[in-house]
Amino acid sequence: MDYFHSVTAIPTVAIIAFPLLFLFSFLWISRRNKNSKKTAPEAGGAWPIIGHLRLLGGPQPPHISLANMADKYGRMFAIKLGVHRALVVSDWEIAKECLTTNDKAFASRPKLASSELLAYNRAMFGFAPYGPYWRHMRKIATIELLSNHRLELLKHVRESEVKTSLQQLYQLWNKKRIANSDKVLVEMKGWFKEVTLNMIMRMIVGKRIPNSSEGVEQLKWKKSMDDFIVLSGKFLISDALPFLRWLDICGDMKCMKKTGKELDQVVQGWLREHKQKRAENKANGEEDFMGVMLSILSDREEHHADTINKATCLSLVLAAEDSTSITLTWVLSLLLNNRDKLSEVQQELN
Repeated sequence: MDYFHSVTAIPTVAIIAFPLLFLFSFLWISRRNKNSKKTAPEAGGAWPIIGHLRLLGGPQPPHISLANMADKYGRMFAIKLGVHRALVVSDWEIAKECLTTNDKAFASRPKLASSELLAYNRAMFGFAPYGPYWRHMRKIATIELLSNHRLELLKHVRESEVKTSLQQLYQLWNKKRIANSDKVLVEMKGWFKEVTLNMIMRMIVGKRIPNSSEGVEQLKWKKSMDDFIVLSGKFLISDALPFLRWLDICGDMKCMKKTGKELDQVVQGWLREHKQKRAENKANGEEDFMGVMLSILSDREEHHADTINKATCLSLVLAAEDSTSITLTWVLSLLLNNRDKLSEVQQELN
């Protein structure tokens, strides 16, 4: 991964400012390290200012570089990502301690460019720092969407979408069978994605994904969702060196702003439709999650109620669609490579 691009021309102001910024960053890091009560041993090889970024920039993947460092420095060590320190754990027992006994210390999220530009300035609780807001939104999502009561109430949605998708597969097979073909090639990753997305969309906003007849503009958001997943996983230079944010090296921040705006336009339309239903007192207007959120949210000090509603609904759609479809694809792949287990699953389903 290439983190740095050459700059052909640097303004005179930048030449004067950079040394001062570097000195400030160095003193800030040193002061923070001095105030630390107890820290993990730091890996060697760090450069001033950029830290260990040069070791993670290639040509080998970052996880290979970290594994080699673990062989040298032990199961737990610290590295510098620009002005930030990161803890690297390569032992399952230590990882368990981090995620159970000390889970609160690791529950927060770093303040990255992606969480600001894509996640409504961290209003999406998956990107929010650990605190009252995070706990409150997690509670709402758990009770109003993932509780046994809500899952049972929305059971018909899951059954309907699975039935519809299987009918579509059968119709496709029947069409090909008439054409003297007993087998039909189906790209299962895409099929899982469509089933999952339709299911979660109906549970969250009460509607299925738009089809091709609704125009190109209505389908842009599907690409924007894919772009969101890619961009939200990017670690930018400005995340490690905040004073370089104004440069927007590689143009990733521009892409984040564009993707965030496109997704917000769609979600704003969903919210507008729900508010209109409430104003008209239409029946079943609050069965889906966005309708429920409208009835229980009030303006909070940290974020506006509409922003919270949009951020929470969009984050749940994105998280469910991506992770579920990928998991199902892997499950099917593993079953196809283990015929005995595949037969057991088939028998259980029958």
